[in-house]
Amino acid sequence: MKRDKSIELLNLAIGDELSAVHQYMFFHFHCDDQGYDLLSSLFKRIAIMEMLHIEKLADRVLFLKGTIEMKAAEEVKQIITVKEMIEFARQSEEDAIVMYNNFALECGNHADSVSKKLFEELVLEEEGHYAEFDDEMENMLKFGEQYLVLQSMERSKKKATMAAAGTPGEMA
Repeated sequence: MKRDKSIELLNLAIGDELSAVHQYMFFHFHCDDQGYDLLSSLFKRIAIMEMLHIEKLADRVLFLKGTIEMKAAEEVKQIITVKEMIEFARQSEEDAIVMYNNFALECGNHADSVSKKLFEELVLEEEGHYAEFDDEMENMLKFGEQYLVLQSMERSKKKATMAAAGTPGEMA
């Protein structure tokens, strides 16, 4: 097994996942600010899942006696329109799927079946993320701005219900 190559690929994946976490949290903050609770929650949930990917990748690097490189692969893109956020997220997931498939093949070629399996598992999870973003894009295309208006109205209803019930605190 060529540990150095596996460690290099694992660290590249960590950088990609760190970029995803930063980007998705940026999207989460902006969707939350605009009152789009469903999308805000989606971006936050997937960012947390990406953090779990980082943990698995880092554990493997350490097992291989490597050094974990915690460097984001890319800077956060200042995207604040929802449709562009979803398009970007969907493309990012598609890129990760291709990259992790290639990394799995390369680890297999270097007799590192455990890292190969880890990358294959990540492909499956990234495909799930892609499917969720693809569904959101279909909703945007099908319903347009009404899709976002409904999310914003839902937040207003929740706040009004909480105020009427005398529930302390404000929803974020």
